[in-house]
Amino acid sequence: MVNTPLPQSLAEECKKAARILRSFNMDKVSSGGVDRIIPPTLIARAKGLAILSVFKAGFLVTARAGTGIVVARLSDGSWSAPSAIATAGLGGGFEIGAEITDFVFILNSQNAVDAFSKGGNMTLGGNLSVALGPVGRHAEADVAVRSPAAIYTYSRAQGLYAGISLVGSGIFERKEANRKLYGKEVRSKELLDGRVSAPDEAHSLYAALKEHVEGMLLDAASEGISRASDYGKSYAGKHGYSMDDDGDSRGSSSMKDRFSSLSLKRPGGGGGS
Repeated sequence: MVNTPLPQSLAEECKKAARILRSFNMDKVSSGGVDRIIPPTLIARAKGLAILSVFKAGFLVTARAGTGIVVARLSDGSWSAPSAIATAGLGGGFEIGAEITDFVFILNSQNAVDAFSKGGNMTLGGNLSVALGPVGRHAEADVAVRSPAAIYTYSRAQGLYAGISLVGSGIFERKEANRKLYGKEVRSKELLDGRVSAPDEAHSLYAALKEHVEGMLLDAASEGISRASDYGKSYAGKHGYSMDDDGDSRGSSSMKDRFSSLSLKRPGGGGGS
């Protein structure tokens, strides 16, 4: 499904953001892979998230525009009410074509969140470091040993371009969209600071965020099962047992099935404990 970059109500922007967040992990997980494109621990530790769809078209001079939402992590660990945002920019270079790209920005610092809280026009990559985000569980080890960029970016594109960057693009608050949902004039800072209650219209967004972080637990459990299997085989070899593990060979068994498929057998017959 192609997500529209055209301005919508904030309620619809929240639904779009939920679809985008899920789409970044759907292919890998549904194909049987454990790694998720955006490591769940990054979202679990994030100070905030910005999610947008952006349209780019051009012939010699390129133009890009799009809309989305931004949310912040509150002191109690929950997510703030969303604020509607938009982006626009011009670029040069010999490019012909059109493309719609979905973006997820992981805001790793409070300064990054504050930049989205000002309500005016901010330039992505101005005073904040921006980098392509790491992919999968094993990339997280690299993040742990170095200082992360203030903002990590992830993108998925459909169209004629290989991909685009929003560095240098202006991002600004959609004040009218916020007013219509919340029923009053409200600034981004009030929303991202937690001074406004999370609206029911953002339920789908919060559900997608919860699913993504819960994926961290599933990934950890799956990796734990794999390690337990390896340990069991090693233990069995040292103590004169053989070990059957049909779960791995099937590749699609549930975690419960994988546990039940592990069995230890003494040479020559009977089971052991």
